Amino acid sequence: MRPTTSAHVTPGTFAELNALQREANALNSPLAAHEFYRRRFEQSEGGLRNLIAQVLAANEAELGDYERAVLRFPLGAPGLRGAPAALPDRDTHRAVNAADGIAALARERRIVVVNEAHHAAQTRVLTLQLLPKLRDLGYTHLAVEGLDERDREIATRGYPVQASGTYLREPLYGEIVRQALRLGYVVVPYESARPQADADTREEDQAQHIVERVFRAAPDARLLVHAGYAHAHERTGYLDAEPMALRLKRKTGFDPLTIDQTLLRPIEPAREYRDYRELLRRFAIAAPGILVAKRDGAAWSLEPGYYDVSVVLPPPAKLIVGRPDWLTLGGTRAPVAIDVDLSAAHLPCLIEARHAGENDKAVPADRELVERDATQAVLFLAPGDYRLSAVDASGSVFLRRSLRVD
Repeated sequence: MRPTTSAHVTPGTFAELNALQREANALNSPLAAHEFYRRRFEQSEGGLRNLIAQVLAANEAELGDYERAVLRFPLGAPGLRGAPAALPDRDTHRAVNAADGIAALARERRIVVVNEAHHAAQTRVLTLQLLPKLRDLGYTHLAVEGLDERDREIATRGYPVQASGTYLREPLYGEIVRQALRLGYVVVPYESARPQADADTREEDQAQHIVERVFRAAPDARLLVHAGYAHAHERTGYLDAEPMALRLKRKTGFDPLTIDQTLLRPIEPAREYRDYRELLRRFAIAAPGILVAKRDGAAWSLEPGYYDVSVVLPPPAKLIVGRPDWLTLGGTRAPVAIDVDLSAAHLPCLIEARHAGENDKAVPADRELVERDATQAVLFLAPGDYRLSAVDASGSVFLRRSLRVD
């Protein structure tokens, strides 16, 4: 899976990254891949270093180290390509829950496109929350950029496995696919399968795959698309090609509702969008929200023309043993302390919980990277039965036990 970046890189740089990814994928554990990318990051420079930083950050999110992942990736809010919209005022706008507000806007649409920052798993929570709301409105398909088209058994299996796609190995992304299948969505991959594709070919492949795999097969389909970064844009500017959402609009004749989550989110203060904290203060935003006009309910966008709606993601209200509290997913999951004997011989290790009915290759419901002895492991889990395991950097499992969360 090719990462997305606003930094200019050459095809040769992507080829170098692809070679590194093949090496990492041949390793026997996610921890071994993490150490591999960490070493290569320290040894690289320029455009390749930026690409490895994004892959390494996505790997840290995959391991459940969400706070480090956000700090790792060196690119913050990019410089906007045009003049931003004026900041809304409390006299004219109000903040509403992002999932509720977007579902209301999606009522008369055929396509909704939500983007994510690949290393920031907080940008996956909204899609999880939208799935049941849009299903109730008659949405039938979920198109997933991160899903590997070679996993042809995912619908019958009912959950993603490690081979389902690089980004899907992260627990929240895996949960998006798991919940979509449970709700009855048809889940389709749409990424370009050509590893050396240039930007134009990649965007065209993505849009064409959606047309062929969704609307050609089901002309009356209503579609939610989970995309990365500027693939969700309706105007050129951030990519070296017309973006997927613009091409999809042209090919289908349907005007998609496009949503950005990558700009107005917590990073390091020096790298955040300049007015991000002012919006948090002005509208007292404590949960993911969108801003809508009091007069007619129209959604505010920081960059109108590029996307229709800007989501404001607040920083965690608190960290629970070092993990962000948004992992409770609006109260559907609770932090569960895991009692494990972490002898130094097994560190670093991953503490993982898988749903009891899924196999050992399933994407975990949650996992945490533990690097130091005497660390309290905490997993965020919904009520249910799980298989708990602990695996070290060699891939050896040194703990297996059942866990029930009431």
